[in-house]
Amino acid sequence: MKSSLRLLLVLAATGGVLLPAARAATAEVGAPAPDFTLTDISGATHRLLDYRGKIVILEWVNPDCPIVHKHYNLSGNIPRLQAKYTAEGVIWLSINSAAPGNEGDYPAAAVRGWMQLVHWAGTDYLRDPTGAVGHLYGAKTTPHIFIINQDGTLVYAGGIDSIPSADPADIAQATNYVDATMADLDAGRPVAVSHSRPYGCSVKY
Repeated sequence: MKSSLRLLLVLAATGGVLLPAARAATAEVGAPAPDFTLTDISGATHRLLDYRGKIVILEWVNPDCPIVHKHYNLSGNIPRLQAKYTAEGVIWLSINSAAPGNEGDYPAAAVRGWMQLVHWAGTDYLRDPTGAVGHLYGAKTTPHIFIINQDGTLVYAGGIDSIPSADPADIAQATNYVDATMADLDAGRPVAVSHSRPYGCSVKY
């Protein structure tokens, strides 16, 4: 009788659907990066698996975030990184996981205007309006960086650099974790700093 009551309570809490005991796989450094499919601002779909054999950098972005503003508008730091590495064949995907109507959820024309303003130089700008991919990767801030090697393994997750501030003057003194990770991959050595604490605005799920 008690077990039946517990079952009824579970069904009520889950809308009548029995949930599996195991949780969905989430991104973990050292493990294969979870596959996903998202749509860009032109309506084309992009699947992570299609980029196997290339290094992929995922950057969570929100054009309204002051820390994003620091690394784009005020310093050009992220566009510089984008231009440098995409020229080497790296795939750079900027992902916006803002829910519809939340801060940073721009219509396509406004996104294009922002990209032109800040000299965005990535591969594609993707939308994740349900937040499913952001939650899959555990994206917490904008920016939040994830780097995937040619074999599809997640090798870095964390902040853009080592100084969590809004002051663009700190960029020159900080350790840039994108540059550091890419140098390790290029040299064929293990990534020295594979995790760091991301900083920025919260992702607007």
